[in-house]
Amino acid sequence: MKNTALTGVHTALGAKMVPFAGYNMPVQYIGINAEHETVRKGVGVFDVSHMGEFILKGENALALIQKVTSNDASKLYDGKVQYSCLPNEDGGIVDDLLVYRIDEKTYMLVVNASNIEKDWNWISKYNTDGVDMKDISDRTSLLAIQGPKAAEALQSLTDLDLASMEYYTFKKGTFAGINNVVVSATGYTGAGGFEIYFDNEHAEFIWDAVFKAGEPFGIKPIGLAARDTLRLEMGFCLYGNDIDDTTSPLEAGLGWVTKFSKEFTNSEALQQQKAAGVSQKLVGFEMIDRGIPRHDYAIVDADGNNIGRVTSGTQSPSLQKAIGLGYVKNEFAKEGSEIFISIRDNKVKAKVVKPPFYK
Repeated sequence: MKNTALTGVHTALGAKMVPFAGYNMPVQYIGINAEHETVRKGVGVFDVSHMGEFILKGENALALIQKVTSNDASKLYDGKVQYSCLPNEDGGIVDDLLVYRIDEKTYMLVVNASNIEKDWNWISKYNTDGVDMKDISDRTSLLAIQGPKAAEALQSLTDLDLASMEYYTFKKGTFAGINNVVVSATGYTGAGGFEIYFDNEHAEFIWDAVFKAGEPFGIKPIGLAARDTLRLEMGFCLYGNDIDDTTSPLEAGLGWVTKFSKEFTNSEALQQQKAAGVSQKLVGFEMIDRGIPRHDYAIVDADGNNIGRVTSGTQSPSLQKAIGLGYVKNEFAKEGSEIFISIRDNKVKAKVVKPPFYK
């Protein structure tokens, strides 16, 4: 199992550590609900250094990205980030990812930890025009500093104007006295904030600087469990749960990052699927009756017929109710539809709602 450059810090802080995507990661420090609330109302720090980063460089870098991703990366400008996915050849998704345009010939792709090798091999397969590819995952640390107080808590550490940074943009600059740090504002919690990319050698120094600067704002370390409840309240997909090699981006509600203005892997088949209509859709739902939906629980209709499955579910700390995401047959996907979650052989009533759950 791999460690991040900060594993020792988490252990010293008393974090509960668990294996996640091949890494030894902090799942919680003081408890999910308290950590969740810290991010929603204040500011919290996630070590997400397990994520993968690839640099693609050269004349044909954009052409390669256009070939393997579903979104239109030609719309990017320097300092802009785009959410996208890597479609496979069978109608499913290799991974979802972020595309950072550093300059017109240089891009950074940020991929999920569990898919680093798979994504690298997939993109390499299509790299027939000599794009220079570097996997910098093992030497790169990444902190996600999230919450409404994030800009205020971090501003003393950098001359970049954090408060004015637009959503899905990034800047390169000096942070905590370290040069060449990438600061972005993409966010996976819906609470605002920033991601900071830097070399592993600076990890403990930057971690300490962030906590010192954030002390007056009540900054706290946050584990992956609260990251999951926060993203679920926003209805954001998690690869391996809500999307995978068998789910189409159109079924997953990712039509907005599937642009048929260009050709990409399997675009013809996906275009046919769009024209014909999908048979199942990923929907949000909230529980009407008592019960917590869990990954892979069956979703049934009033007569008990199977109509789908739960992909993610939790008791929402912010809303004090149980919520989830799941695939259902098209006719049950309409907002307000009554569905039932099969929990220990009981039909537990729920209704389809449109995410985000937390407004």
